[in-house]
Amino acid sequence: MPLDHRSADGPGTTHADGGFQSRVKVIRAAVIGTVVEYYDFGIYGYMATFVAMLFFVSEDPTAALLGTFAAFAVAFFMRVPGGILFGHIGDRYGRKRALSWTILLMVAATAVIGLLPTYVTLGVWATALLVLCRCVQGFAAGGELGGANAFVAESAPTRWRATQTSLVNSGTYLGSLFAALVALAATSLFTEQQMLDWAWRIPFLLSLPIGVIGLYIRSHLDDTPQFKELADQGETKKVPVKTLLVTNWRSVLKIIGLGAVITGGYYIVSVYAATYLQTTAGHSSRLAFASTAVAMVVGAATLPLSGYLADTIGRKKVILIGSVGATLLGFPMFMMMAAGPAWAAVVGQSVLFVCVSVVNGASFVTYAEMLSASTRYSGIALGNNVTNTVLGGTAPFVATWLIGATGQPLAPAAYFVLTALITLVTAFFVAETRGTELRVD
Repeated sequence: MPLDHRSADGPGTTHADGGFQSRVKVIRAAVIGTVVEYYDFGIYGYMATFVAMLFFVSEDPTAALLGTFAAFAVAFFMRVPGGILFGHIGDRYGRKRALSWTILLMVAATAVIGLLPTYVTLGVWATALLVLCRCVQGFAAGGELGGANAFVAESAPTRWRATQTSLVNSGTYLGSLFAALVALAATSLFTEQQMLDWAWRIPFLLSLPIGVIGLYIRSHLDDTPQFKELADQGETKKVPVKTLLVTNWRSVLKIIGLGAVITGGYYIVSVYAATYLQTTAGHSSRLAFASTAVAMVVGAATLPLSGYLADTIGRKKVILIGSVGATLLGFPMFMMMAAGPAWAAVVGQSVLFVCVSVVNGASFVTYAEMLSASTRYSGIALGNNVTNTVLGGTAPFVATWLIGATGQPLAPAAYFVLTALITLVTAFFVAETRGTELRVD
């Protein structure tokens, strides 16, 4: 079993001393925290059609939806400064401290969205407050995934490092899945008028109880052995991101390229696809949310399988398999989503999710193995957030704009394939890191 402390690690391996129980605790805390963060961040996208009507009033529904997705994209521009700040805290003062602050900020911003007055009450100020809350969400999200992956990677045995880090990334899917299920439940239980009147607030306010649970679990963790070693020896960097960009900027560029399909591609087949199935394919909101939920379940199940393969045959091979699949299947699967019956929409979305998940399961462990402990949090956060900003946050907006500009319902497929090609090309320049020890300095 991947969590068995009897795994054969090489000499000098640094991981949690407590064996099985401590690793389970670390993974649980990382996954639950990531679930909370990505529920909070994703629920906005799944409630986009209601947010558009309540905060972006326009006679043109497409213009209102574009405004909603523009606010979605704005949050991503805050991810880079968020990643830099929390990366600094994580690399200089500890992973635990940074990860506790990310979840606290995210929960607060999401709950405030659920309490905001709408455009009818405050006019443009309501829209401004919504965008401000999205910026805080983006700032907090910038420090989450890089830190959680660094935490688990530094606590995992070498033999199963990819498998265990892939479980962290399943938290992103499970959080988004939870958001999709909550949106599905809300639209099923309440009429459209009830949703517009008050029920749209419920998914945002649910952030409070689940956030308290996640924060409690994370606050009871110890920091990783590698960070403790750095801190004890006084070898933490004064400005980690500066050291990173001077000594290891090539790795940051590789992280940016490898992340193209697991950021841009992910937001196309998850958040945007839920809207696409309604506005372009003509399916009901219930079908759209149900299809997204099924796709995320399939994707979450694929992640640990991908991590296991990365531990068995190598990180690079798995990334190549996933990115080639995404490149070849992008247009055929979107054709099924755009013009097919309900079952075809579910299959098309799920297949694309599997392609993204295959790459995702092998990527973050590769990032961790390219970087040293003194800049690992900063490096993963910076590279991942740059890709999220450029390709991820803009994906729903660009996809919506492409359809409006070209009149082609398959235009979003071109965006998806482009992200896959970027990852595919980058993978050829990445060295295989399976079996290597994590660098401390």
